[in-house]
Amino acid sequence: MSDLVIVAFPDEATAQSLRDELMKLQKDYLIEMEDVVVVTRSATGDVKLHQTVNLTAAGAVGGTMWGALIGLLFLNPLLGAAVGAGAGALSGKLSDIGINDNFMKEVGQSLDKGGAAVCVLIRKMTADKVLERLSAFHHKGRIIQTSLSKEQEEKLKAAVQAPEGLDPKGATVMGAPKA
Repeated sequence: MSDLVIVAFPDEATAQSLRDELMKLQKDYLIEMEDVVVVTRSATGDVKLHQTVNLTAAGAVGGTMWGALIGLLFLNPLLGAAVGAGAGALSGKLSDIGINDNFMKEVGQSLDKGGAAVCVLIRKMTADKVLERLSAFHHKGRIIQTSLSKEQEEKLKAAVQAPEGLDPKGATVMGAPKA
């Protein structure tokens, strides 16, 4: 079973830095993630998802390879590659693995303008080592939602979240409803 954790930050740079650090932790085998996405809300209120894997491009590459191989069987590898690329790109665009995109867009609407959130779906992790390695992010964000146990969520809030009612810079935080 996987756990969902969503942490909001007042700016995109901090959220991107957290995602980068989570990717390093995964390379060090301290965390195993199914999905990690940065959700941003622009100053105009537009919500954008920054996915780590572009499924459309990955589908096109895979489709090109399979299409070319099938095309070889029918003596027309170029046509097979073109059809395979199109079919692969379409299937990649229609695929939604990991965290539901519509859900993340709703989370994005709850962010302050100019803010960002990191949505991470965790398969497993070594919690104490992960929290230690993420010490640079302590008291910089706020937990929007988790599927962790109450005890685990309280430990995470103590490590990440700024004091109640204050953001990391001392300004009042607008409460975000649980999505």
